[in-house]
Amino acid sequence: MEYQLSTLPNGIRVLHKQQSSTNIAHCCVVINSGSRDEREGKEGLAHFIEHLLFKGTEKRNTYHLLNRMEVVGGEINAYTTKEQTCVHASFLDQHLERAVELLADITFHSRFPQAELEKEKSVILDEIDSYKDLPEESIQDDFEELIFAGHTLGNNILGTEESVKRLSREDIFGYIAENYKTSEIILAVYGSFEWKKVMKMAEKYFGNVPVNNSERTRIAVNPYQVKSLRVPKPIYQSHAMIGSRCYHLSDEKKTAMLLLNNYLGGPGMSSRLNLEIREKHGICYTIESNYTPMTDTGLFSIYMGTDKGKMDKCMALVMKELKTLRENKLGTMALHQAKQKLIGQISLSEESRLSVIISIAKSILDHGTSDSLEEIYRKINAVSAGQLLEICNEILVPDYLSSLTFIPEN
Repeated sequence: MEYQLSTLPNGIRVLHKQQSSTNIAHCCVVINSGSRDEREGKEGLAHFIEHLLFKGTEKRNTYHLLNRMEVVGGEINAYTTKEQTCVHASFLDQHLERAVELLADITFHSRFPQAELEKEKSVILDEIDSYKDLPEESIQDDFEELIFAGHTLGNNILGTEESVKRLSREDIFGYIAENYKTSEIILAVYGSFEWKKVMKMAEKYFGNVPVNNSERTRIAVNPYQVKSLRVPKPIYQSHAMIGSRCYHLSDEKKTAMLLLNNYLGGPGMSSRLNLEIREKHGICYTIESNYTPMTDTGLFSIYMGTDKGKMDKCMALVMKELKTLRENKLGTMALHQAKQKLIGQISLSEESRLSVIISIAKSILDHGTSDSLEEIYRKINAVSAGQLLEICNEILVPDYLSSLTFIPEN
């Protein structure tokens, strides 16, 4: 993937991907730290910090922070994952300096005022409660807790009501000191700028950030134990997930797993599960699969939601499809179509330029480099039916799959 990359003296890397066909630009700061890096009892801290980054800096209050991009028609936002935190902005390219300066101010000069801490705790507690009203969302978090039980990867990114209430300013500054390593932070820019201009902005606003080379060792994932749970809930429809741990980001089988997942239950109406379960049998409004590779592990899951009386049949049909995949190689035409579908989806995703630049930045944090589209397509086309069959017999085996089902109480 064509881009330019340089490293400031303090270790922060600067990434630029040039695009001359538009006057819309995007930039982001990606920090290689997320909820898995929280200490015991501090669940939700990484996400809490992400919220508080917008609550006042050394020279701006909340109003001025939020208005700084919106007053020129731009947007700014942030999110937290298990392993990373990202602050991002989209804007007209004439406002590059405004955006870069604001990202630096938010990321490195936030004050975390005590009054805002207490208010934001209330907001996050409301956010936690809102997920409880959405079983199709909350089951995702609970399933991750089941798969990664006893490890920080199993913790809800939002934290719990008890942990959020306990968080303090001291916790915030401690987490930042331990995890915001300058060598694991990237400023990334996508737009019609000369490289020299991007570097000038980066040096001006990020070059004076103090070096942080604090030692941080992520806790290795613990052994996986297969579990199955059925949980009564005050809901009308049953919701279920099955899945297991899977291949990590650097595993040679990652590309084949991405292809298999997309074929089995990826986006669109033509996935195998959607055609066989919803279209053929009229069961499930939503059925999908997901594969999330992480630094040292991964997660594969299938989600389905249907009427309580249909869930057993739905689960049986899903297991039947998985059995077929374990016992039969994908045909030549089916394999070709699966590859073309995934390649087409990746090509279309290039239109979302903010997602592209964030993806490149994440890849550099994880691997030190980012594959070109041509290399990505080459890896997809190199996947064989035999490789897919081997993966199916490693990952889709009944004895290796955990399950979580939410069932109506009455």
